[in-house]
Amino acid sequence: MSRILEVDNLRVSFPAPDGGRFTAVDGVSFGLARGETLALVGESGCGKSLTSLALLRLVPPPGRIDAGSAIRLGDTDVLSLEGEALRRVRGRRIGMIFQDPMTSLNPVLTVGDQIGEGIRAHFKVSRAEARARSLALLQEVGIPDAARRLDAYPHQLSGGMRQRVMIAIALAAEPEILVADEPTTALDVTVQAQILEVLDRLRASHGMAVLLITHDLGIVAGRADRVAVMYAGQIVEEAPTAALFARPSHPYTQGLFASVPRITGPVRRLTPIAGSVPPPTAWPGGCRFRPRCPKAFARSEAMPPLLPVGPDHRMRCWLAEEPSVP
Repeated sequence: MSRILEVDNLRVSFPAPDGGRFTAVDGVSFGLARGETLALVGESGCGKSLTSLALLRLVPPPGRIDAGSAIRLGDTDVLSLEGEALRRVRGRRIGMIFQDPMTSLNPVLTVGDQIGEGIRAHFKVSRAEARARSLALLQEVGIPDAARRLDAYPHQLSGGMRQRVMIAIALAAEPEILVADEPTTALDVTVQAQILEVLDRLRASHGMAVLLITHDLGIVAGRADRVAVMYAGQIVEEAPTAALFARPSHPYTQGLFASVPRITGPVRRLTPIAGSVPPPTAWPGGCRFRPRCPKAFARSEAMPPLLPVGPDHRMRCWLAEEPSVP
C-alpha cells in the first residue's frame, strides 16, 4: 500500500535544568497507508501524545522538533510549512481527537458552532450550509436527537456524547488522516466500545488512515492493522497486530502482555514489570529498558537498533541477533 504519511527519525527536545536539552521523543519512524490503522502503544510518559502533536506542529514551547527529523504528508514536507500553508494541513489533511473533551471543547460555544467553525475555515460555505453539514456529522457519529444537540453546550452532554462531538469536529474538514489520542479515556466500558465502533465505521466509510494512541492492549486487538510499542521515547517493537499478539518479542512488550488480566484460560498471577519508567532527563545508556529487563545481558549496554525478528516484525533488542543468550 502506498503511504500517505512518513515520519522519519522524529526527535522532540525540551530545555534541561542544567542549561542543555533533553530528548523526549528520540528517533521515532513509522508510516501510514490510506485506510490503515496503526496503534501506538505504551505507558504514560513514553512520548505517544508528543509524537502525535509533532505531526501537526503543535509541540508546546519551549519544546521543539529537532533538525534531522522528517514528516512527509504525501509530497508535502510538513516541517517546512508556515502560516496559511500549515493551517491548511491542520484539520484539513490531518484531523485530531484530543484526550479530554472538556479541555478541548469551548464551554461558551454551542456544539454546532464549534463543528461549523472547522467547516467554514476550510470550505467556502455559508453559515446555513455549515450548520447543515454539522448536523449531518452529529448524526454520522451516532448522537441521538442530533438536531437538538446542535444547540447544546458541552456541559449539557454526557462524556460519551462529548467524545462523539470531538470526532465530528475532527471529521469536519474531511481529513486524510485521523489521529485519535486516547479517545476512550475516562469512559465506561460500554461507551468505549461504542466510540471505537464509530471510529472503525468512519475509517471504512471515509477511507481515512487512523493513528490510534492508547495504553490499552485490549483496544488494539482486532482494531489495528499494525502496532508500534513505545518505551522511553523510542519505538521498541513494531509488527502486524496478529503477529505481535501471537509472538510478542521485546521483553518490554512481553511484560505488557504478562500484566494484562485474562478472562479465559487457566488462572494465573499477574506479573508487573519491575521498577518504573525513567524520566526523559535520566534515560539510561544503552538499551533504555535494561535496568528493568529480566533478560538484559552484557551487550545491552549498547543501544540496539530496530532488528528484524520476522516478516514486517522488528524489535529494538539484541536478542533478535542472539536469541539463545540465557
